[in-house]
Amino acid sequence: MNTTTIAWLSEVGINDLEQVGGKNASLGEMIQHLGKLGIRIPNGYVITVEGYRSFCSYNHLEQQIRDLVNAIDHNSVTSLRRVGQQVRQLIRNSKFPPELSKQIIDTYQQLSANYAQEATDVAVRSSATAEDLPDASFAGQQETYLNVRGPAALMDAVRNCFASLFTDRAISYRQRFGYDHFAVGLSVCVQKMVRSDLGAAGVAFSLDPETGFRDIVVINGAFGLGEMVVQGALSPDEFIVFKPKLKEGYPAIIEKKLGRKDQKMVYGDNPDERVRIIPTEKPARSLFCIPDHFILQLAGWVCQIEDYYSNLKNHYCPMDIEWAVDGLSQQLYIVQARPETVQSRKEQQTVTSYSLSKPDGLEINTLCKGIAVGDKIASGKVNIFYSLDERVEGEAFREGDVLVTDMTDPDWEPIMKKASAIITNKGGRTCHAAIVAREMGVPAIVGCVNATEILQPGTLITASCAEGEEGFVYEGEIPFQKTETNLSTLPGIRTNLMLNVGSPAMAFQFAHLPHRGIGLAREEFIINNYIKAHPLALLHHHNLNDPALSGTIDKLIAGYKNERTYFIQKLSYGIARIAAAFYPYKVIVRFSDFKSNEYYNLTGGKYFEPKEENPMIGWRGASRYYSEEYKEAFGLECAAIKKVRTEMGLNNVVVMIPFCRTVDELLKVKATMNEYGLKQGEDGLEIYLMAELPSNILVAEEFARHVDGFSIGSNDLTQLTLGLDRDSTLVAGLYDERNKAVLKLIDMLIQTAREAGVKVGICGQGPSDHPDFAQFLVERGIDSISVTPDSLIKTVHAIHEVEKRMHREAPLTC
Repeated sequence: MNTTTIAWLSEVGINDLEQVGGKNASLGEMIQHLGKLGIRIPNGYVITVEGYRSFCSYNHLEQQIRDLVNAIDHNSVTSLRRVGQQVRQLIRNSKFPPELSKQIIDTYQQLSANYAQEATDVAVRSSATAEDLPDASFAGQQETYLNVRGPAALMDAVRNCFASLFTDRAISYRQRFGYDHFAVGLSVCVQKMVRSDLGAAGVAFSLDPETGFRDIVVINGAFGLGEMVVQGALSPDEFIVFKPKLKEGYPAIIEKKLGRKDQKMVYGDNPDERVRIIPTEKPARSLFCIPDHFILQLAGWVCQIEDYYSNLKNHYCPMDIEWAVDGLSQQLYIVQARPETVQSRKEQQTVTSYSLSKPDGLEINTLCKGIAVGDKIASGKVNIFYSLDERVEGEAFREGDVLVTDMTDPDWEPIMKKASAIITNKGGRTCHAAIVAREMGVPAIVGCVNATEILQPGTLITASCAEGEEGFVYEGEIPFQKTETNLSTLPGIRTNLMLNVGSPAMAFQFAHLPHRGIGLAREEFIINNYIKAHPLALLHHHNLNDPALSGTIDKLIAGYKNERTYFIQKLSYGIARIAAAFYPYKVIVRFSDFKSNEYYNLTGGKYFEPKEENPMIGWRGASRYYSEEYKEAFGLECAAIKKVRTEMGLNNVVVMIPFCRTVDELLKVKATMNEYGLKQGEDGLEIYLMAELPSNILVAEEFARHVDGFSIGSNDLTQLTLGLDRDSTLVAGLYDERNKAVLKLIDMLIQTAREAGVKVGICGQGPSDHPDFAQFLVERGIDSISVTPDSLIKTVHAIHEVEKRMHREAPLTC
């Protein structure tokens, strides 16, 4: 592009960054090179940095701005706000050079004519030359103005964009990163609006913004204009798509979460009100903002954009993208794309983990919870702000306070960097405030709904983002540990080391650990935490004459076709997240193994569960699956597994049957599985048996004829071998997986499995707790050991030590 003050988006590209800024260069690049792939970007034009500089020169602004900014006391928020306001007002009071004004308006009229309108609706977006660079993200530092119509409104919006180069947050941000305020230029994009006020809009990342896991697309969205999602003004819907299987043609949506979309931004009713916020219609609140075909189309475009920029830059380049669905044309558009600059800069070889150190006997009170941003833990005193002008009683914000607010405005960046943690009522994990919190390394819990009501000023609290995607606010200062490990220093081992992962929310966080897959993924966690209802209560609550139960279930299934679909999809999403995180390695999913008292405690469970004297050895595991009383519910589990393997393409999922007492029971379970479409060997489906009863081992040769492998459940095996209740504190001192009788049974199974030609591993807690137990298993020739992620490091060292003695050293590869 030649030096000019006006250019069409189609005339600019990535090489014009110094003249049009990051956003505009990216939009032009995509129009030129990705439009041919079917990716739609709204047309528009740019006012270049040359235009901005001519505006400043015409009004003799540079020296005046320089003098004002140099006078800022950057340790004082008040000083920053006062000077920032003066600079912006100086720019807003300035006039355009006549020639520049004429060019802007003439080109706008030409754009309007292209759409057969006298004065078309446009978005006026700022694009600074220092934003979206590899070493710093300036996302959200400048302003965007939506639904701008007519020459007069356009000129005001452009002038305001120029002024937004000196927002408080932009001044502070440049100061923190060491950028010269006057080396940064501003370009403005005038782009045709997408009528997402009648449709939906949001943001998408080509990786997980929390963990940096690369194989997914994370989409956040809501009804109306996307600014509500970007600002964090609501809790959006969230969709996750697994990239490898999407690229193979599978509809690989592995997660759908319904957000609290109670408001939306739409066009205003008059020229003085460009946009306004209105309540979302009640029926729409229980619907996902976009259907599956848009989710898949958008995810495909995100992959194409990421691949294009990665090839262009000759290195991995994950992307942060804004999208919109036009409610009139029902077409999808990309309205912005920029490089992601937080996770992509992290060193993946170093693992930093945080964990609460809850002292024995200490009662911990959970005050509220929301969406975790980051994975850290921090403590501090509550300091409640509603705005920079209006805040709750108390002193000014102090270093180390916890910032509590309705919605964190990015203008507050100078305050946010002082905070030990940030807690908000509103927002999602892809809003600008969450991005800024990640950049600063400050843990944030967003979308708590009523944190400003529950938390009291001056109260000491602990914010924990280290327990998955849900963040918890605890009363008082809870001790915690920080552990750092450089994975490159771990010794190599030959034994297959797998992980036990219960929570799907933690799967992406553990994916980069050295592993050979998942040895145990429990369905109970997903049912208890994601589905939250007894499967038979879901299917039959309308026949129970319990209005309260039906009301609860109706709320649970919001966004889903019916109760059956809800159970199958929610369970499949939980399983799929774990399977995707560890693909292509095996993920062994154990069918549900609730005891009757545990099922009783699920919503509606009291109508379907018997009262047993000893549920630990009662109606559990395999005995449920083929029984007429529970068979229908087991069919839902089978349908979820089939959906994950067949529809999503995650054929690395292996199923495991727990608590199977006899070979006859095993055959009945397999027949029931066949009835519901899960057949051993079909599409490579493997069936493992959880070896946790002495009978499984004493007749292991017979069991081995019907399964592909065994996985030792050392917890129940120890209980049933020693004849003690592992939940009883009275006999807890006798419980030890390393008892000679237990070790002898395990040794017998390993030898029998080897002779039968089937695999044998262990997924019980023993190796996680006792390194010497892991060493025994290696010495006896076990095929795999599965441990909890927090014990992986010590287990690697223990296995390396014994393999070294056995002369079996070899590198562990992932």
